[in-house]
Amino acid sequence: MKNRERAIVVSAFVVLIFAWLGFLLHVSPCFAGSGLGAVFGIAGAVLMLIPLIYVFAKRIPFLRDRIEHYVSLQTWLSIHIYAGLIGALLALIHTGHKYVSLVGITLTASMLLVVVSGIVLRYLTPFVNLDLKDKLVLLQTARGDLDHAWGASEKSASHVTPLAEGVADLEYSIRTHELLKRWFSGTLVLHIVISVAFYALLAAHIASGIYFGLRWWS
Repeated sequence: MKNRERAIVVSAFVVLIFAWLGFLLHVSPCFAGSGLGAVFGIAGAVLMLIPLIYVFAKRIPFLRDRIEHYVSLQTWLSIHIYAGLIGALLALIHTGHKYVSLVGITLTASMLLVVVSGIVLRYLTPFVNLDLKDKLVLLQTARGDLDHAWGASEKSASHVTPLAEGVADLEYSIRTHELLKRWFSGTLVLHIVISVAFYALLAAHIASGIYFGLRWWS
C-alpha cells in the first residue's frame, strides 16, 4: 500500500512540475478571471484548505480524539497529501500560466515549495531514519567482530584490515545520515513557515478576488 501511495504521489508531483513549466509553451492571460478559471481556482483553494484538518488534529488532542473516532490520523495524512497535490494542480490550471504580479508569483512559488518540502518530509525522512537505524545495528555487530579479531592472536592483519575498513565506512555513512536527519529537521521548520506564508497569501488572494468581483458586479 505504501509503495502504491508513493507511486501515485510521485506521479502527481511530476505532473505538477510539468504543469508549472507549462508557461514556457502556453499563456492564457484571461483564463484566471473567466468562469471556468474561477471554478478551478475555487476547487483548488478548497482542496488546499483540507490539509489544515490534519495539521490541527495532529496538534490539538481534543480535535484528534474526535476525528480519530471516525478516521485514523494516518488516513488523514494521506488525505492531507492528496488534497494538497490535486489542489495545487488545479490552482496552476487556474493561473493560465500567467505569472506577472508579485503576489501571484509569490503565491505560486510558496505553494510549490510547500508541496516539495511536504513530499521530502513524508517519503525521504522515514527512509533516512530507517536506514540510519539499520546501519547502527550493523556498526555494533561490525565493531564486535573487529574487537574479537583484535583479541585473537592467530588473526592476521589481512583479516583485521577489511573489518576495520568496514567499520570506518559504516561510521562515515552514519555521520552522513545524521547530517541528513538534521537537515530534514530544518525542512520541517521550513515547511511550517512556508505553509503559514502560503495560507496568508491565499487568504489575501481570495479576499482581493471577492472585493474586485463585487465591484465588477456592482
